Amino acid sequence: MSETMPIEQYLQEGGMLSSPDNAPPRYRGELLRLMASFVDSELAGSAGFADIINDAPGIQERISAARIVLEKTDHAGQVLQVMETFGVDGGRYAIHHPWAARLSRDADIGAVRQGGDMRLSVFHYPLEGWVDAVVMNVLMGAASVVQLKELARVSYQPLAETFRAILPRERRHAELGAAGLVRIVTDDEGRAKARASAAYWYPRVAASFGHAGSARFETLSRFGLRHTPNETLLAEWQTEVDAQLSALGLN
Repeated sequence: MSETMPIEQYLQEGGMLSSPDNAPPRYRGELLRLMASFVDSELAGSAGFADIINDAPGIQERISAARIVLEKTDHAGQVLQVMETFGVDGGRYAIHHPWAARLSRDADIGAVRQGGDMRLSVFHYPLEGWVDAVVMNVLMGAASVVQLKELARVSYQPLAETFRAILPRERRHAELGAAGLVRIVTDDEGRAKARASAAYWYPRVAASFGHAGSARFETLSRFGLRHTPNETLLAEWQTEVDAQLSALGLN
């Protein structure tokens, strides 16, 4: 970075930072918030899914669910290691919140974060049995892939590299969910349950992309921490999952 170029201009033009030492205070704050949201969402998501493993209808489904729980927890750990380079106490962090805690099924919180952690709002809603968990995993799995492709471009290089390593495994989680959903819809009862779950989860996952025309997006884009507007990411997700649900007769 040249001595004369303002850091925002450097970042907006695709510049990367590689160490906490050269991150200005406002950038550090936004970067830590972004990482906390990811870590908290992965920990809350894996905690919710862990409770469902015993509902799995067969050994293969149980293995898939356990793998998702393990790897999501590991992804949280990988990003937490980056947070630790900024002085966050990783040991205390992971046990700080009741990750499995949920609101009632009919709570309506939109995209607003609740309580003391930074999980996406969708992870405050409870899962109801195996079919519901699989449907949620399909919809949120597709959202995670869209969101991670965006996060893999962040201007903080160690974090961008971490997200790029995480992305293929999150894509695999979405594929495991999709394969499980295909098995569920082979009979009428399964399809009816899945359709009801899709109707429940679709708007809640959609809300996780945030608001259109977000002022927050403008701030993050100035720091090179975001590149694609919320509404564009949402549209990409909608196109993908609408096709998936349509193919299975679920929308």
